[in-house]
Amino acid sequence: MKTVIRGKVFVFGDDVNTDEIIPGIRIRDAPNLQDLAKYTFEPVRPNFWKEVKEGDIIMAGKNFGCGSSREMAPLVIKETGIRAILAKSFARIFYRNAVNIGLPPLESKDINQFVQEGDELEINLDEFAVTNITKNKSIRLKPLPTFLIEMLQEGGLVSYLITKDGYSTI
Repeated sequence: MKTVIRGKVFVFGDDVNTDEIIPGIRIRDAPNLQDLAKYTFEPVRPNFWKEVKEGDIIMAGKNFGCGSSREMAPLVIKETGIRAILAKSFARIFYRNAVNIGLPPLESKDINQFVQEGDELEINLDEFAVTNITKNKSIRLKPLPTFLIEMLQEGGLVSYLITKDGYSTI
C-alpha cells in the first residue's frame, strides 16, 4: 500500500448504502469483478466508473456503506481505481470489509467542510493527514490502530495472515 495517495475527489453525501454502491441485481449478472465495477454507484452516479482514475479518492458524509454486509461494495470501489475513502463515519461492517480488502477507510468529522467535488487531495497515511492541494489546506485524520495499518499495508486480511501468521489459502 502506498503511504501517500494522491487523486481527484468524488463527493457523496450521508448514508450511502451498499445498494447504491453496487445494486444486488448486478452482482448476479456480472461474470467478474472488472465487469461488475462498471455498475459502481449506478443508482446515484451512473457514469462513475468512466470518470474515476487510478488513485482517486471518495469523500462522504456519515454512515458510508450502511445497509447490507455486502462484501462486494468495497471490492467494486477498489476495482474502479479508488485508493481511499474519507468520511465523517462508516457503517461498521463496511469499514471492516474495506480494511479486509486493503482499501483504507479514513475518518474525519470535519472532512465535509474541507473538500469539494473535483479537488485534488493528498493523503499521507504515515501522518494521518490530508492536504487539499486545490485549496492549499490540511487537516488531520482519525488515526488507525497499528494492526489495521499493518493489515492495509499487506493488502488486506488474507495477505496479512499469510505474511504474519503463515496462514495458507490451500
